[in-house]
Amino acid sequence: MNPLDLTITQINQGLRKKEFSATELVNSFLDQIRKSESRREKPISAFLTITENSAILQAEKIDELISNNKNIPLLAGVPLAMKDNILVEGVKCTAASKILENYIAPYDATVVKKLKDEGAVILGKTNLDEFAMGSSTENSAFKITRNPKNLERVPGGSSGGSAAAVAAGECCCALGSDTGGSIRQPASFCGVVGLKPTYGAVSRYGLISFASSLDQIGPITKNVEDAKIVFRAISGKDPLDSTSVESNFQFSISNFQIKNLRIGIPKEYFVEGINPEVEKIVKGTIEKIEKEGIKVEEISLPHTKYALACYYIIAPSEASANLARYDGIRYGKIKNQKLKIKNLIEHYLTIRGYGFGPEVKRRIMLGTYSLSSGYYEAYYLKAQQIRELIKNDFKKAFEKVDLILTPTSPTPAFKIGEKINNPLEMYLADIYTVPINLAGLPAISLPCGKIRDLPVGLQIIGKSFEEEKIFGAAEFIESF
Repeated sequence: MNPLDLTITQINQGLRKKEFSATELVNSFLDQIRKSESRREKPISAFLTITENSAILQAEKIDELISNNKNIPLLAGVPLAMKDNILVEGVKCTAASKILENYIAPYDATVVKKLKDEGAVILGKTNLDEFAMGSSTENSAFKITRNPKNLERVPGGSSGGSAAAVAAGECCCALGSDTGGSIRQPASFCGVVGLKPTYGAVSRYGLISFASSLDQIGPITKNVEDAKIVFRAISGKDPLDSTSVESNFQFSISNFQIKNLRIGIPKEYFVEGINPEVEKIVKGTIEKIEKEGIKVEEISLPHTKYALACYYIIAPSEASANLARYDGIRYGKIKNQKLKIKNLIEHYLTIRGYGFGPEVKRRIMLGTYSLSSGYYEAYYLKAQQIRELIKNDFKKAFEKVDLILTPTSPTPAFKIGEKINNPLEMYLADIYTVPINLAGLPAISLPCGKIRDLPVGLQIIGKSFEEEKIFGAAEFIESF
């Protein structure tokens, strides 16, 4: 089997049986990265930084353990990639922004530390929409990432680099961050699996903040089993993140009986605006589930229509506060001799004007306006009230059903440049994913079909901390 196609379990078995070494495996992925990233025409451009030397050193340590007949963890030697808003000590962490283009991470994010402790090998840092603000990875200050399934199309965003790297065989798995769909939507576009965990299930320590009450780190993988393995490795309470909680999962996979599940289909997710072929593929998957004897029923999430507007008040408001630190003094020093600055106000205006891209500026201005005197009650406070209504919609729905199934995105991957000049149209790409972040729930996207060469994703939503139930259903659907 091609080493680039191996799953985490297959890699672990191959290393234990000494069918290949960790160094050979890592070099295979590094060769694939060079091939995909350096070609003259239409490179994937998934990576911003490749950590070749440290990756080989990490692999050699695993090989030494194996040669000494030591037991190795399941993730030992597994080549993975890290979204470039997650800190890896001693490696650039730019958040795809000019304002951080020279920033070197002084410490490891908690998720990185946990993966290193498991022996995973970090190949590099992947591209994203600047500060994770976008749905196409076209908003990066450095390059545009292409979808490996169709090089004329976007990979989705903001974790487009991570999803593209997994889909192109440039890594076995990757981490992304999801604020309003930024793991699930690119996973859908690239035909891979992406999990947005319950808010608080995974530490955010070492993640460059976008919207603190919405952000969550999660895995992007080739299959559901790999997502489960990575999630279990990175989850758990972290004393360095006050929003993290102990993952006392309410569901044990040993008790899992797929035919005992009740599946809810929200009628608000199949309305005007969804691509007819996406609707047909998703409904076809639901019909297959029904034929297996699983109870499926229509449910209502009545405040779904307000979710996008609600999100685009809360998220920019939190972003405007989080990004205030990038002032060119504490963070965001820019080495540019052409910038002539006379006083402090001019310094702020010049540095932030030069360092931030148009989408980041747009959201900072939106957020600042929403929080300003005279508008706080009309916008931000009202959005928080709507957020509670959205949470209650899910709470009521889960009194009737165990899981909720929806499309991940209303369309397959769109063409590069197609929506970049129309922010509102771009925001609609996340219409099925933002309600889950507002409610703090877990959700997974997995491939369920194709429109010609373009993958279509199915989203499975569960109750808080019932990731294991989501995995069980996802593995069942994946087996069709």
